Amino acid sequence: MREHECPGEGLIEGRNAVTEALRAGTALDKLYIAKGDTDRTLARIAAEARRAGVVVVEADRRKLDAMSATHSHQGAVAVAAAAPYAPVEDILQIAADRGEPPLLVVCDEISDPHNLGAIIRTAECAGAHGVIIPKRRSAGLTAVVAKTSAGAVSYLPVARVPNLPSALKALKKQGIWIFGAAAGGSASLYEADLRLPAAIVIGSEGDGMGRLVQESCDFLVSIPMRGRISSLNASAAAAVLLYEALRQRR
Repeated sequence: MREHECPGEGLIEGRNAVTEALRAGTALDKLYIAKGDTDRTLARIAAEARRAGVVVVEADRRKLDAMSATHSHQGAVAVAAAAPYAPVEDILQIAADRGEPPLLVVCDEISDPHNLGAIIRTAECAGAHGVIIPKRRSAGLTAVVAKTSAGAVSYLPVARVPNLPSALKALKKQGIWIFGAAAGGSASLYEADLRLPAAIVIGSEGDGMGRLVQESCDFLVSIPMRGRISSLNASAAAAVLLYEALRQRR
């Protein structure tokens, strides 16, 4: 079990409790439903969650039992989001309201909640306008992410999109240049013009950017390495790029 799925942490358990949370518009990060449990009530709850943009995951009952603090989950356990997700348009509007060229961070399948929280914290400190994450194969705005962000999730909007390549294509149409951080990038970070309207893409901890995401980038930039270790972790790489953007924009 991942840390952001710890028993009792930000959980809403039971069919009635989850239904009421959805009706009340409570921000939910994820809904786990019992695999193979196909009764109408559970199917209806799952459908309502999907309409609300919640990621729905089928899990076996042993996992639900391990997550549950009440031990009466009835096949439905929701993880509350530490903050509501924002539309990408809201992030761009913040930049427009400030009279600044957009500066976004796009996280491609960052699954470690500590890394995602650290990226959100650094993005807020560096004056970025928002963060974009995918719905699948990514940490969400869980309690662990909120804690690691030192409260930055309360100030910096995070958008969650169903498809990152499509989201990057939409950003390009709005005049935003896509800079992907890649060890084999064709240019050094310090050669990149981050004064432009920019979205900085940070790849996953193990595999880096996915192929379609990398192909969506306008520029692939590398961080100079002088030691024997060939790469930084995701949150450290994001910090280096964000503060170079801040330096240039000053």
